[in-house]
Amino acid sequence: MLSAVENPSPRAAQVPLRAAVEALPPYVPGARAAGGAPAWKLSSNENPYPPLPSVLEAVRVAAADANRYPDMYASELVEALAAHAGVSREQVVVGNGSVAVLQHVLQAVVEAGDEVVFPWRSFEAYPITVAVAGGTPVTVPLAEGGRLDLPAMAAAVTPRTRVVLVCTPNNPTGPVVHADELDAFLAAVPGDVLVVVDEAYLEFVRDPQAPDGVELLRRHENVVVLRTLSKAYGLAGLRVGYAMAAPRLVAGIRAVSTPFGVSHVAQRAALASLLPAAQAELLERVEALVAERTRVLAALREQGWDVPESHANFVWFDLGEQTTARAAEAMAAGVIVRPFAGDGLRVSIGEVEANDAFLKVAAGWCASR
Repeated sequence: MLSAVENPSPRAAQVPLRAAVEALPPYVPGARAAGGAPAWKLSSNENPYPPLPSVLEAVRVAAADANRYPDMYASELVEALAAHAGVSREQVVVGNGSVAVLQHVLQAVVEAGDEVVFPWRSFEAYPITVAVAGGTPVTVPLAEGGRLDLPAMAAAVTPRTRVVLVCTPNNPTGPVVHADELDAFLAAVPGDVLVVVDEAYLEFVRDPQAPDGVELLRRHENVVVLRTLSKAYGLAGLRVGYAMAAPRLVAGIRAVSTPFGVSHVAQRAALASLLPAAQAELLERVEALVAERTRVLAALREQGWDVPESHANFVWFDLGEQTTARAAEAMAAGVIVRPFAGDGLRVSIGEVEANDAFLKVAAGWCASR
């Protein structure tokens, strides 16, 4: 006798997906080495340092309680993050990485057909999260040098606009928006339009003109600030992100959040990472990565590349139609980078040896131009 799987019902085969889901662009993760082949992985903006010993110990202890549900609201972690940022606990909500938190933000405010304005190219998850929330994406091209064109984004706001996404530093190009630019933008945007300031790479920013997200919250009730512990804190595999906003918005975001969305292990690892001693060690690592970014950018410019000024943990190559071929050449040389077909390559800052290997590849490209 055939099972139900071997002989599916004709009616079951006709179950439709939502049109927005059918049309979703796939999220493409950073590539990995095939078949265990040795390669430097510079494709995912990961922190190359392993978790601190104190964080690993917190993970080990927490794993013993894996049979129990985590604190649904991550209350202790919310308190710690609020104290770390200098806001009240009522202004913080956590989730399973900042992408999940962004999805919850959009679900809380976007009605079907509402417009969501964002720069492009920017974070690859933006069009996906907007579509899943039922919104209509409105993309605004980047300005020269991979910078956000905030005046053009303000001009794209219409009566149907519900949210604007501002990624700073912009992923995958690297520049930050400046405080005066963002102030002018917020003055131009109606107060009932939510402005999400995505600061996933905040800890790597060294531009004195960069905005202060927490200060923006104090002056604008329509601002949400997104942050993550995946990048600078090296917890990408545990998924902890958070949003800061006015208490009324936070309550709405929490209401649509996935129950128990942050595991107990992730909560304890995040709490261990926020302790003063861990903070000092983590900031030393961030400074080392910033120094490596400075070295890599200087070396690339010495080779003749015109690359944007990055304030994240990656660099950007505007290669257009050469992008896919160059990524394949890097892979063949043992360096995995992140291609965005037709646009360019993003290369994460990794170990010194990995960065040196990539610089050798880039020098070869430059010589062949």
